[in-house]
Amino acid sequence: MRTVRTAAILPVKTFARAKQRLGAAVDAPDRSVLAAAMVGDVLAALAAVPGLDDVVVVTAEERAAAAAREAGVQVVPDPVEAGQSAAAELGIEAATARGATRVLLVPGDCPALDAGEVAALLERDPGPPSVVIVPDRHGSGTNALLIDPPDALAPAFGVGSFARHAARARAGGARVSVAQAASLALDVDTPGDLAALRAALTARPGVAPRTRAVLMRLAPVPTAV
Repeated sequence: MRTVRTAAILPVKTFARAKQRLGAAVDAPDRSVLAAAMVGDVLAALAAVPGLDDVVVVTAEERAAAAAREAGVQVVPDPVEAGQSAAAELGIEAATARGATRVLLVPGDCPALDAGEVAALLERDPGPPSVVIVPDRHGSGTNALLIDPPDALAPAFGVGSFARHAARARAGGARVSVAQAASLALDVDTPGDLAALRAALTARPGVAPRTRAVLMRLAPVPTAV
């Protein structure tokens, strides 16, 4: 029986550069505060996931690095900030050096992340080589990748990444499966995504306290009835 050691990798963009597509819905200073809150909530959720052996944060943002160190997770510098895929590669390299036999790539802007859903995702173990893809709520992007072994797929995030990841994984000889995880689908890039997150937080009052506090300051999150 093989030993599986799983590392979660969290690429985090500099907060001043984050969430530009929110545009007029959230002004620049508040976008930075919101980005920081979301990372804090994601780190807290990952800490509650059984089956995760390691967490790696890849970032050039000192506030994110400080939050990661406070949470007791490894920080990998990303001085060039060449994008999410390049940051993920840095994280994969670091996690592999620390003994990871598979990696879970997760975004830093899914603050409603449910530890139980992540644990269920980790229980999917097709065995190597395999790639499990979690699509975004639109079905065209990728919000998480479970890659076994870590070099079974070179991440290629961006527009249309769901189909691209599936094709690349199959071309490399990996088994590909798709997992639906509602909380992982709630990343925040656009005003529509922010509205979807607000709706989710209304239904789950105890979730994402940092993000909820920021959103309450911007505009109160409704209370479920």
